[in-house]
Amino acid sequence: MDRTKLIREFEKIYGAGGEIVTVFSPGRVNLIGEHTDYNGGHVFPCALTIGTYYAARKREDTKVHFYSGNFPRQGVVERDIVSDLPFNPKKGFSNYPMGMVWTYAEHGMKIDRGFDVYIFGTIPNASGLSSSASIEVGMGKVLNELYGFAVPNLDIALYGQFSENRYNGVNCGIMDQFAVAMGKKDCAMFLDTATLQYEYAPVRLEGMKIVISCTNKKRGLADSKYNERRSECETALSELQKELPIQALGELTEEEFEAHKDLIKSEVRYRRARHAVYENRRTIKAVELLKAGDIEAFGKLMNESHLSTKDDYEVTGIELDTIAEESWKIDGCIGARMTGAGFGGCAVAIVKDEAVENYIHTVGEKYKAKIGYAADFYVVEIGDGTYVMS
Repeated sequence: MDRTKLIREFEKIYGAGGEIVTVFSPGRVNLIGEHTDYNGGHVFPCALTIGTYYAARKREDTKVHFYSGNFPRQGVVERDIVSDLPFNPKKGFSNYPMGMVWTYAEHGMKIDRGFDVYIFGTIPNASGLSSSASIEVGMGKVLNELYGFAVPNLDIALYGQFSENRYNGVNCGIMDQFAVAMGKKDCAMFLDTATLQYEYAPVRLEGMKIVISCTNKKRGLADSKYNERRSECETALSELQKELPIQALGELTEEEFEAHKDLIKSEVRYRRARHAVYENRRTIKAVELLKAGDIEAFGKLMNESHLSTKDDYEVTGIELDTIAEESWKIDGCIGARMTGAGFGGCAVAIVKDEAVENYIHTVGEKYKAKIGYAADFYVVEIGDGTYVMS
């Protein structure tokens, strides 16, 4: 959506006049490194060219109006920065952008005038491509522009995580908001989530495409199971800390973990921790392979990553497993794995150009036959992080 159309849509709801701020905030896909971010490990996400569009204008009172072009039946959702700032379960999607208003206030940037905002997203609903992080980081950029704050993108990412953790009650790590805020066209980000040190690694996919497969499964259990997995890893870490001077599972090599695994007193927690340790090491190796141009070996690590999230972390389910397993059978599919929190959502694959059409047709056909409803497929490009549209 270009800026002119975005402003036109805003004015249909709120009328013309005044200075209108426009922002684009991308979705993200993680190429490898799943459920490692809150375990002090590495991740390798990239921003996408699909995402969330914002148009916003300041008001003279304390009212805040949210309108989503994706949920027109909900109409304008009204909040108030004085009387309706806390999380409000009755106000639906508005809690994600409102959480950023609350977070800015918590960090000393109180807002005394409200605003009208129009939001439109091109990220598939419940896809696991970080629509919540896209909304949060985008809203932070809008607040910067409307009220003259100078919060840099890296700090907006941290604010977005703070908002999701403290306001919306999802115990996420930093990866999603970081990738959304700090993305760079045609690059993925190799991020150490323990230190926030990162580097951009060019993703050179000559003759290949990234294909996202959306399971279209409702992800009702994702948040509760996500928090459960995080708790299991924290308990395993505390057990390992009885003999190991570590602050996070991501500090361990595979050998160190295997030498001390008997400290973990639950077979389930052992498998959770094993995934966190081995997935982190896979991610480090994967980036080295990509830098060396060995995309075939990178794809094999993607496949191993999926099996680990299936068997050790148990966050895939029949929908994601079907897509991954059918993907691996396709000649021209370099690698495929679930991406995101799991329990539905999306898978990501790297597919040779000449195989993309057959991949979408065949995997889609097999998926529908087994699951009973269709998956959606998106051939995506790697884009920039959140920015003001001009």
